[in-house]
Amino acid sequence: MQHPVIAELYKNMTLPVISAPMFLVSGPELVIAQCASGIVGSMPSLNARPQSLLSEWFSQITDTLAEVQAREPERVIAPWAVNLIVHHSNTRVEADLAVCEQHRVPIIITSLRAPDEVVGAVHQWGGKVFHDITTLRHAEKALEAGVDGLILVCAGAGGHAGTLSPFALLGEVRKIFDGPVVLSGAISRGSDIAAARAMGADFAYMGTRFIASHEANAAADYKQMIVDATARDIVYTPYFSGIPANYLKASVAARGFDPDALPDKPAGATSFGASESADKPGGDTPKAWRDIWSAGQGVGNIDSVLSVEEIVRQLQDEYHAACQSLNDQFSAVYI
Repeated sequence: MQHPVIAELYKNMTLPVISAPMFLVSGPELVIAQCASGIVGSMPSLNARPQSLLSEWFSQITDTLAEVQAREPERVIAPWAVNLIVHHSNTRVEADLAVCEQHRVPIIITSLRAPDEVVGAVHQWGGKVFHDITTLRHAEKALEAGVDGLILVCAGAGGHAGTLSPFALLGEVRKIFDGPVVLSGAISRGSDIAAARAMGADFAYMGTRFIASHEANAAADYKQMIVDATARDIVYTPYFSGIPANYLKASVAARGFDPDALPDKPAGATSFGASESADKPGGDTPKAWRDIWSAGQGVGNIDSVLSVEEIVRQLQDEYHAACQSLNDQFSAVYI
């Protein structure tokens, strides 16, 4: 029997994909386009600056999606999600959570600390909590806090990523949890989504693929850098934000750093939001995400900037082709 949370989400999706919330990149336009295309769209609450803008953005998302549904009653509209960073350096958690409660956000994605104080509040309005984890211990702590789903941020994922292979971490997590699991780590194609499902994940987590979209709030140079890059153009370092993350080497070099000779220690204290920065020789202070651009190792499979609708349609075609190919291969072997 399918887990009820998974069944409810599948009913309102055209593809088993949850978009990763990307700092500065994900805004209401991207979320709306993703949900209207049948995948879960998401954004970090910290992208709304000033904080008073957050409620306006949430209203924009809900109102626009309601208008789309009214015009096209048969269209599948996926739910949306908001990322709350529950790290102690984020002073907006309580205020942002209150706005999420006001708008009854369907899914809250928590990260960087077990969300003990968040889960109960979200459940009171009927929302679900999915938590980012990079190790089995993180998964255990999140489950103790009562989360509804786990997001496995594995090696190769964009932004703050773990170092474990998805094969290793997913297998260990499935020994202790049979609920919704979302898998990330260099997932860029429909065949990658099929592979994640074949491994036992319920959803694929995709961020980098949607940076190269028309609706993403990213500079044109950033989008083109994604298109031009391959896996060897990604550097994994804690230097810029205090926690290891994957960045585009070209953006690091453009700010005067040698991406192949970065210090092992972070440039400053671990922090998030507008204060994320690293000192550059000469006194300039480029900021992680704003100036030092993030991407996952799957960039080599992204070769164009498209609309979200076009990207999702392409992913759907690739996903169904991969599933059919697997079925054909298995039938040929076992029958």
